[in-house]
Amino acid sequence: MTGPVSGSSLIVLGDSLSAAYKMAPEQGWVALLEQRLQEEGYDLPVLNASVSGDTTQNGIARLQQLLEQQSPDIVVIELGGNDGLRGMPPLLIRRNLQKLIDMAEDAGAQVLLLGIQIPTNYGPAYTRQFTAIYPDLADDNDIPLVPFFMQSVALKPELMQQDGIHPNAEAQPYLVEAVWPHLTPLLN
Repeated sequence: MTGPVSGSSLIVLGDSLSAAYKMAPEQGWVALLEQRLQEEGYDLPVLNASVSGDTTQNGIARLQQLLEQQSPDIVVIELGGNDGLRGMPPLLIRRNLQKLIDMAEDAGAQVLLLGIQIPTNYGPAYTRQFTAIYPDLADDNDIPLVPFFMQSVALKPELMQQDGIHPNAEAQPYLVEAVWPHLTPLLN
């Protein structure tokens, strides 16, 4: 992907769902998004700053340096799933995501938040609290939200890797399609 640039760029700060887990980087949705941007005439380099296993706390630790190096116009935040899978308190996850939003906006970037859901085996109360984090933050911060980033692929085994958590290469174009309508208003 693209290194430091002067001027505008887009950063995707995510975890394995955005890091092209167990596939070539150019097969992942972030690389496909950059191709789509170019095809649509947007000269917006994309930095995939996604790391498999990352939590919201890891994102906070990394984001400031990324913002200073890149001066992005847009930051796409796709984090929280690993926090949820580790059973972290929803209030802490929310606070960390809010910190990421604040950091990006303080640096002059627009934010797009990608909502995540976790398996229901964490219990209805926890699952409900976790799922509510994303729309609540989008409303509170008046930022666009992809309600459930994996909606079009999560329940289709043919689009998922054997672990049932990570989308496969065939799923990646669907993830771009999930993000695209929420991203385009930020591009204009």
